[in-house]
Amino acid sequence: MNEKKPAPVPPRSAALRYHAEPRPGKTATALTTACETQDDLSLAYTPGVAEPVNAIVKDPAAAYEYTNKGNLVAVITDGSAVLGLGKVGALAGKPVMEGKAVLFKRFADIDVMDIQVDAETPEIFIDTVRRIATTFGGINLEDIAAPACFEIEQTLSKQLDIPVFHDDQHGTAIIIAAGLLNALEVAGKSLEHAHIVCLGAGAAGIASMRMLKQLGARRIYLVDRRGVVHHGRDHVNPYKYEFSRETERRSLADAMAGADVFIGVSGPNLLAAELLKTMADNPIVFALSNPDPEIDPELAHAVREDLIMATGRSDYPNQVNNVLGFPFIFRGALDVRATCINVAMKAAAVKALAAMTHEPVPQEVLDAYGLDSLSFGRDYIIPKPFDPRLRETISGAVAQAAIETGMARLKPGS
Repeated sequence: MNEKKPAPVPPRSAALRYHAEPRPGKTATALTTACETQDDLSLAYTPGVAEPVNAIVKDPAAAYEYTNKGNLVAVITDGSAVLGLGKVGALAGKPVMEGKAVLFKRFADIDVMDIQVDAETPEIFIDTVRRIATTFGGINLEDIAAPACFEIEQTLSKQLDIPVFHDDQHGTAIIIAAGLLNALEVAGKSLEHAHIVCLGAGAAGIASMRMLKQLGARRIYLVDRRGVVHHGRDHVNPYKYEFSRETERRSLADAMAGADVFIGVSGPNLLAAELLKTMADNPIVFALSNPDPEIDPELAHAVREDLIMATGRSDYPNQVNNVLGFPFIFRGALDVRATCINVAMKAAAVKALAAMTHEPVPQEVLDAYGLDSLSFGRDYIIPKPFDPRLRETISGAVAQAAIETGMARLKPGS
């Protein structure tokens, strides 16, 4: 397939320069209407602005017609779990939130306001977001530590009438699920009967296992720092307890014996090569710790020639990258003014992503990645991030699911 290796990781100076030049930061606001004359000024501000104000007073839905609410998403963090850097604080998380803004705009033409909240408790964070939410058409929660992230998203989803989406949970879950459905097809196995081991019981792990369970998975072993989550364990939080099993398996090694699938959302080099040998035929390994996966791909393939593998990295096939999901999921939700992003909308995104990989790959994608060819199989179980079909395919599927489940306030094109 001749996949090109990307350029080496840029030095620290280049990364800092990218964020500092030609002006500090990566985003800015832009005007969408003219303001060149006195007449323009009178329309943009007083007295002309009174007309849309009065229209919104009469009908709050008019805000979608006369303001940027319908295409504006808030990307919000408390800085408690930023990338692989941990609890760096709200302000230090701002470069990452700006980065999310870049991806929203680049891939789905969605405007973003990045917001960093200094909040000592989940309750303060929830109250802050609830009070500012009327500004936006959607809320993307980002880099919030578990288990607080579960409470925050659940509470805000109940309180607000716009989509609330924690990408570290659901974006990751959707891409994992889409890739896994295809990997299981390649391996000749079914989700219902697959023995699945998930190493990592934080936001991504819990949400991913929930998604797989909703799609039909039945044999899930959730493993955290203390080992397998089982019925005999004490001090198990309610989110992990959803996946507690009656089992004699206790360690990661126990869980891996005969496993069809390993999903790592944990940390680097936590999966020993010896454990790959104990897996079933055609094992599937999603080693998603970034930048260093749970097991080095070269080592993994050397141990198991029948391996189907995905990582979070761009320099190997099958990159599980959230940019495949969140811009297009929000695009679909915004296009129909959805009140939430529900299970059906997430499942629609999973199925659309999985199906795309079976279609012929456009030449521009091959050119972008320096490939001669690319087709469904062991090294292509998930679409590439720069595939231009993603926006129409994923957004359309999400919007249709919102309509079918009664979550849409507007039909596309109306």
